[in-house]
Formats: sequence, structure tokens, C-alpha cells
Amino acid sequence: MAEQSYRSDAELLARYGEGPAQLRAALADVDEAGLDLASGPGTWSIRQITHHIVDGDDLWKMCIKAALGNSEATFSLQWYWDLPQDTWVERWDYAGRALEPSLALFETNRRHTLQLLRHVPAALDKGIVIRWPGGQEQEFTVRWIVEMQARHTRGHIDDILAIRQSQQG
Repeated sequence: MAEQSYRSDAELLARYGEGPAQLRAALADVDEAGLDLASGPGTWSIRQITHHIVDGDDLWKMCIKAALGNSEATFSLQWYWDLPQDTWVERWDYAGRALEPSLALFETNRRHTLQLLRHVPAALDKGIVIRWPGGQEQEFTVRWIVEMQARHTRGHIDDILAIRQSQQG
């Protein structure tokens, strides 16, 4: 199992919980046309990145819930991992969808997950086996999954901010 990078569980949960507000802040004052800006040809737009953040968080929430409810289980997103990320961007029409429903889902999912993590004893220490593409299995703690999602969100927020900055300069 991977080790925790945050100094404390409280800091980790705070960072995880801040994700939706940080995403909204990164999107502040971006008009509809601005949501469709990208860093270059063939790259995802701000709108597409935002939907990707939310859908990824929604998918991994199920892994957290599985670990909290049945840490003897094996978790897989094989149906999702079987296809490239760009396929989901197209199939789920990231370029054409409004952001507000996704942002509301993100906020609700994070609040819901944080509530579970605070009510399930030793939640962050629970583990689950993840079956990766290719069939290899690896055990991870809920702590690792939460940290991975917090970092994933922050990394893509940085991408959004970089796109916005490049348009201003």
C-alpha cells in the first residue's frame, strides 16, 4: 500500500474537501466561450477537463464506498479502462454539456464521501484490492484513494489555470 504524503489525516481530508471550491474558483468569471478554450489543438478544453475531474471523482467514489463496506472485495473499473480517455470525452459529450450539473455533483459527492469517512471507524485505513487493466491486483488504502483524487483534482485545476493564463498573456 502506498504511504500518505499529507502530514495528517485532517490535512488530507481538508484538501480533499476543498476540491470543489477550488474548481469553482478556477472557473470564476469564465464565460461560455472561455470554457471551450484549450492549451492547443487536440487537447481538452476547460469544459472537458472539468467534466473529466467530476466523472473520475464519481467513479472512484464507488471504490471508496466498496472499501468502507467490504474491504475483502476486489474493485475494478475494467469497463471504463477498456477504452481510452478520449473515447469517454466523446461518448459522454464533454464538449457539449453544461458544467453546473457536474459541479453540483462534485460538491455533493465530496460532502457525502467526507461524511462517510468521518462516520466509519478507521475509514482511511481500510483497504481494497484494485484489479488494474491487464489483470494485476494491488491493495490500496482508502487514504491512498482519497489522496490520489485530491491530487488529480489539483493537477487538473492547474491545467485550467494554465489555459486561462495563456489566454490573458
